[in-house]
Amino acid sequence: MDSFKSNGVEIAYSDYRPAANEKEAPILLIHGFASTQTVNWLFTQWVKTLTEDGRRVVTFDNRGHGQSQKLYDPALYSLEAMAGDASALLDHLGVPRADVMGYSMGARIATVLTLTHPEKVRSLILGGVGEFLVTGPGLPFGLADAMEAERIEDIGAPMMKIFRGFAESTRSDLRALAACARGFSRTLEPATLSRIAQSTLICVGTRDDVAGDPQPLLPLFQRAEIVDIPGRDHNRAVGDRVYKQAVLSFLATQDATRRAGG
Repeated sequence: MDSFKSNGVEIAYSDYRPAANEKEAPILLIHGFASTQTVNWLFTQWVKTLTEDGRRVVTFDNRGHGQSQKLYDPALYSLEAMAGDASALLDHLGVPRADVMGYSMGARIATVLTLTHPEKVRSLILGGVGEFLVTGPGLPFGLADAMEAERIEDIGAPMMKIFRGFAESTRSDLRALAACARGFSRTLEPATLSRIAQSTLICVGTRDDVAGDPQPLLPLFQRAEIVDIPGRDHNRAVGDRVYKQAVLSFLATQDATRRAGG
């Protein structure tokens, strides 16, 4: 794991190369709230799956997460700032354009990256987000309070208790996560998604109550498709084989389109 400075913030990242037959476009992976690049992408075998498919894989810890710098001012966790870290990482590595996949909070960051730096995104893959991408603030209400509770036993809402338990399991800085939850939460305007010209794949577990129904998103993008991940909730969908196969097929289509000059 290496690190670099993004607008003064220390960001930890990893750059994985396939053993042979590297494909043209790298893929940048952006993890979710309270997770890390290791938990979201290594433990779930995503890095292995993608490098075995001949892809260079770039992962990083979002600010306030994992080995990246911890910040305690909510204003430093805006969607634009976090998308800026992803953009700066691509610049740091000399990658002009990449496929970008984000999960949950990472999907929101990936969406904003595509809106603010469209020239850097070949295609967009959104995991663990549905209609709440445009109808909700991004993270469940009360999440910051759950991070700040003295004990997990003091949290009444079952979903908040799950988030707190996950944060503790990843050994997260709870105060930094509380600031992130407050600063990150913002509803995206539905009309802005029509500006995304890149092919977009949306993958959501059929039991995902955190993401919401993905179908309302379909007409908002210029070119989007939806894949249901059967029987999976928000946490268990991340490493599902249906999700992985859908992504590999989608990326193969992007490769073919590029070769055809599309």
